[in-house]
Amino acid sequence: MKTVLNVKIDRDIKKRAQYLAHEFGIPLSTIVNVHLRQFVRDKTLLASVAPRMSPLLESILGPLERDINRKRRIVGPVKTKQALRAFFKNL
Repeated sequence: MKTVLNVKIDRDIKKRAQYLAHEFGIPLSTIVNVHLRQFVRDKTLLASVAPRMSPLLESILGPLERDINRKRRIVGPVKTKQALRAFFKNL
């Protein structure tokens, strides 16, 4: 049996959520239902204040992280102003 849930939310958030739901091709009510089901099933509330990287930033940082893990193309630490100037001059 279905029921209606009335929730007061910020108008801008609702519009943005509706737009994103439309982009995914899913009704906003389906997204709300999925999250409520997960909340009931897992008995946890997931909240994060940590910012997420954009896909563009991830694509830029991915190769850099691989280089760091392989200890390739690593310079530093630069300890003086003169060394820092020389580093940028040689780029």
